[in-house]
Amino acid sequence: MIDALPATDETHHLFDHVVFEAMQPWTRFVNVGRGSTVDQRALVRALETGAIAGAALDVFEEEPLPEDDPLWAMPNVIVSPHMAGDAAGWREGVVELFVRNLERYLTGRPLLNVVDKTRGYVPS
Repeated sequence: MIDALPATDETHHLFDHVVFEAMQPWTRFVNVGRGSTVDQRALVRALETGAIAGAALDVFEEEPLPEDDPLWAMPNVIVSPHMAGDAAGWREGVVELFVRNLERYLTGRPLLNVVDKTRGYVPS
């Protein structure tokens, strides 16, 4: 199960104890979205009880993940440093998009990849 959801009112703690308990025991949960989409206590409980087999987590409810958080010591958990969005060439891609959008802006054309902030995908 892969969680790549944005942080919105509708997605807050969407992955809770009910969802984890409905998963198969061989499920591996991957979160590369936002930490607030997961009830982290429910996730830890699901991992401890075997409701799911494991997790790979790039984001957390509290970042950085506190040193005493149980997720650090769990053998069925992979913790990564909030870098799932990084990929080779991403900086060049950002510059290329900026240049293309600047050209579009100067010629009155619609911009590419516009984010609708009213949908809650970007903190206000």
